[in-house]
Amino acid sequence: MPNGHLVSRSSDYIIYSVEAKNIDEVVETFGPSTKLGAIVGGQTSCKAPEIAAFEKHLPGDVHIVSCHSLHGPGVDPKGQPLVLIKHRASDESFTLVEKILSCFGSKHVYLTAAQHDRITADTQAVTHAAFLSMGAAWMANRQFPWEIPRYLGGIENVKINVTLRIYANKWHVYAGLAILNPSAQKQIKQYAESVTELFKLMLAGHRKELSDRIHAAGVAVFKGDNKEDLLLKDEVLDRFSLGEIPEQRVKNNHLSLLAMVDCWWKLGIVPYDHMICSTPLFRLWLGITEYLFRKPDLLEEVIDTAIEDNTFRADDLEFTFAARDWSERVSLGHMDGYREKFEQIQKYFAPRFPEATRLGNEMIRTILEKTRDD
Repeated sequence: MPNGHLVSRSSDYIIYSVEAKNIDEVVETFGPSTKLGAIVGGQTSCKAPEIAAFEKHLPGDVHIVSCHSLHGPGVDPKGQPLVLIKHRASDESFTLVEKILSCFGSKHVYLTAAQHDRITADTQAVTHAAFLSMGAAWMANRQFPWEIPRYLGGIENVKINVTLRIYANKWHVYAGLAILNPSAQKQIKQYAESVTELFKLMLAGHRKELSDRIHAAGVAVFKGDNKEDLLLKDEVLDRFSLGEIPEQRVKNNHLSLLAMVDCWWKLGIVPYDHMICSTPLFRLWLGITEYLFRKPDLLEEVIDTAIEDNTFRADDLEFTFAARDWSERVSLGHMDGYREKFEQIQKYFAPRFPEATRLGNEMIRTILEKTRDD
């Protein structure tokens, strides 16, 4: 078709695959040309601006059914969550959309737009902030973590692979979810505060206060439950290393993971409540935090390392700076500021993207196969 007006005039079902920051302008341009009684939806990761644009610019006789696949482009959609939002539609129109999208083989999840944004904030926004901050810290220290023994093996493989996976993607996916989602800014701010407060306790050597806070957060989030690990065992993840794994595991205080559980605790989030809408990245992130908190000996080792070992002080300092900087850019709502920082770090890590993407896809596929029936 020569233009979007002719597409809109002739189509019974129209999906706007547009960045969230551009959705209003695009729907304003082509929405009024929508065919009488057609069904319109969108695939943005943040539904508040999308639904607002549809309500503002579409004719009143148009049905609105939105969707969002909760996984990245390299993941098999079969069995993955696909959110369907029946915002303004007849049962007949909604059923038609379900039939069309059934070819993915995904697991349909039915939510309102507001529920979708709250859950994606809970499961994605803070997770992305953690990995984005790791990448920023490594670049600030001029590190390629797969070349450093203390960043290899087990939990560390998840951190490296997923961080590179995120930076290999388009910046606007993460910016839109963080800046345009009303629930996300508060959560990213809390994560930055949790990182800062825990790091200060580590620096000051306040072992009891640090230990009490970490254990209180762990009980709140994991309910003292001793069920089997949800996702991860070190021996599975050791297979997915970008570097050569050292003979002896190097101790790490895992500030990024401690801060995540502290953040969930402070916000009253129970991550298991959202497993039906969880992305593969979120399941990996929850898996490694759970792995840490459900192994008492490992958790105590982490606390000892945080207080007594200075090995990671420079890394933790840059990580704290990075978490606060990302939070401030999101709070200010500056898309350009977000893009500038993201693309600068993206360029730094770019040479390893092909290998990291291949390993990351394999790692996610292996772990999803192991946990699909859980």
